[in-house]
Amino acid sequence: MAIKRRKFLFTSALSAILSVAVAACAGGGGTADSGARRLVMATSADYPPYQFVDSSGGTQEIVGFDIEIAQHITGELGYELEIQNIDFNSLIPALQANRADFVMAGMTPTEERQQNVDFSQIYYEARNTIVSRQGSGLTTPESLAGKSVGVQLGSTQEQAARDLEGLDIKPLNRINEMIQELKAGRIEAIIMEDTVAAGFLASNPDLEAHDIPNMGEAGSAIAFPRGSELREEFNPVLQEMIDSGMMDELVTKWFGDDSPAADELAN
Repeated sequence: MAIKRRKFLFTSALSAILSVAVAACAGGGGTADSGARRLVMATSADYPPYQFVDSSGGTQEIVGFDIEIAQHITGELGYELEIQNIDFNSLIPALQANRADFVMAGMTPTEERQQNVDFSQIYYEARNTIVSRQGSGLTTPESLAGKSVGVQLGSTQEQAARDLEGLDIKPLNRINEMIQELKAGRIEAIIMEDTVAAGFLASNPDLEAHDIPNMGEAGSAIAFPRGSELREEFNPVLQEMIDSGMMDELVTKWFGDDSPAADELAN
């Protein structure tokens, strides 16, 4: 009898372990529904100060403005947070394929994107800027006609560039790739967000930037799969961060001249 009982207990324990393992390995987008308190956030960690890889401490930690917001919201709601770093143009497909529970990547809730995913309220708004080599004379949208212009693939800046006439548009996956192409002379200008440009200009004095009016939709919001209940959970915490002044504090921390992002880019 004792042998049979031990065999029964061992079998029951093994079944329980396997059940937990299966639940934990269920697709990224199903983490909340499976009962686990873990959410997967997808981002493109090449967009300082929103999110970037900090290697200053000998590690490859993803940090930034969006990361702190995500950490605060998930902490307040009792979730654990897992961050996945993928290309920007793969973020919305990741939500649609349930490989992520939400996306934060300085993403603007454009009309086209809203047809595929749901968005939180806007939590920050910046401006677009033209980045070029010093003395290029490329200071306005009109001056870009006939020029090769880099944009991040899938970004609102790509759409803004396509709305202008006569540009030779060069979409690239990563911001640092565009900076390298510009410095090598393979493109003549970049359209990017001013706050992101500021960090790169701090470590590249041979470049200059000129702000241009936002063309169309603007602002950053959190993206969710269509119909996700997380949006209704996240929005009140996001609003509380704005009302309490915490969002302003994070803006000052990450977008100021002495921000951690500026320090990282200067190294």
